Amino acid sequence: MTTVDGIPNHEQYARCIQSSRRVRWEIDEDVIRGRHFDAANKFLPDGLALAERFATLSPAEKRFVSQIQGRTYANIFGLVERFINTKVLELSRDRALGDQVALEALVRFSDEELKHQALFHRIDAMMGEVLPQGYRFDVDADTVSRAVLGKSTWAVLALTLDIELFTQLHYRESIDPDKELSELFKDVFLYHWKEESQHAILDELELVRHDATLTSDQRDEAVDDFIDLVAAVDGILQARSTADSSYFAEHCGRTVGIDELRAIEAAFLAAYRWQYIHSGAQHPHFVKVLSRLTTEGQRDKIQAALATLQYAPLTL
Repeated sequence: MTTVDGIPNHEQYARCIQSSRRVRWEIDEDVIRGRHFDAANKFLPDGLALAERFATLSPAEKRFVSQIQGRTYANIFGLVERFINTKVLELSRDRALGDQVALEALVRFSDEELKHQALFHRIDAMMGEVLPQGYRFDVDADTVSRAVLGKSTWAVLALTLDIELFTQLHYRESIDPDKELSELFKDVFLYHWKEESQHAILDELELVRHDATLTSDQRDEAVDDFIDLVAAVDGILQARSTADSSYFAEHCGRTVGIDELRAIEAAFLAAYRWQYIHSGAQHPHFVKVLSRLTTEGQRDKIQAALATLQYAPLTL
C-alpha cells in the first residue's frame, strides 16, 4: 500500500528517521547561540500579523503588535505540542511489538516535540526580557491537552496534520522572506521547520493508517470531533485576542479609546484565525488529504463550520 507520493509506507518511516538524524539540532548550540531579542525588531511578519488591519496604528505600534503576536505565536506552538506529543506516544505504543522502523520514527517525533516545547518556553522568557511587563499566557497546557485527547484519534491526527502543514507554510512563505524580522525569531522557526517537515509526513501516514480502521459512522463522528476541536481552538484565540489587545493598550504609550480598542481586538482575532485556522484549512495538501478521507457531505460540514469564523483572506 502506498500513501505519500507513491512511496511505500515502510520506506516513508525510514526516510523520516534519516531526515531526523540529518537535521538534528540543539537549542543553545544551534538556535539561540548566545543571542537576545531586540525590541527594535519585528517578530512576526506583516502577512501573518495582518498588519494592514491595524489601520489606526503607527508603524512603531504595528511593530509592537508584531512582537505581541510573535510571543503568542511561540506560546501557541508550545501549547499544541503538548497534546501532539501525548498522542504520538500513544501511537508509538501500538508499534512497540511490531514495526520497529515505524516505532523509531514516532519515538524520534516525540523526542523532538519535547525539545520544541522547551524551546518555546525559553523563547517566551527571552521575549519577556525586552517587552513590557504584564503579558500573560495563562492557558493550562495539560487541561487543553486532556480536552483535545478526549476526542477521537482521527480528529486529533487531522488537527495535528493541519498544524504541522501550516507551520511549514508560515515559515517558507512569510517568515523566511521578511528581512525586517528579528534574526533570532527567524532562526527559531527555521530550526522548528526543519523537524516539522518530517512530522507532517508521519502525521499523514498515521492518519491514513487509522482512517482505514473506521466504519462510515465512526468517520462521521470523527468529523464532528474535528469541528469541535476547531471551535475549541477558536475559543482560545478569542481569549488571546482580548488579552493581547488589552496588553497593547496598556503599554503602547498613549490612550486607546473604547472604539479603537474594539477594532484592535477584532484585528488580533482576524490575525489569529488566519494563523491557526484558515491558513491550515486552505493548505493545498491538507485539502488533498481531507478529500481522500472524507465524503463531499463531510467536507461541506467542515466548510460550513469554518465559514462561521469570520475572516477575509489576505495574501501572505
